[in-house]
Amino acid sequence: MGSIFEIRRNDTVQVITGRDKSKQGKVLKLLTARDRVVVEGINMVKRSQRPNPSRNIKGGILEKESPIHISNIMLVCPECQKITRIGHRILDDGTRQRICRRCHSTLEK
Repeated sequence: MGSIFEIRRNDTVQVITGRDKSKQGKVLKLLTARDRVVVEGINMVKRSQRPNPSRNIKGGILEKESPIHISNIMLVCPECQKITRIGHRILDDGTRQRICRRCHSTLEK
């Protein structure tokens, strides 16, 4: 069973360690079973693709994103534009809302 993810699809995140350190991108996919995320333009790898004329696929060497561990990224606050930890605020109706730990603004769109 995977951990509870604070990061969601379409969040802007920044890599804090590794080959792509300090690069930012949008979360494309969450792989909760392996505690990994796929981020747009981060951790690019080259894969060879065989041509398939029936599906109109050209062959060659493709570059695609590979998953990166959740511990190697941090969320970028849309208000203050800084990397931040994620806090929670419980509203009057009982729903939880994600907030920025730096500027205390809401992270919900």
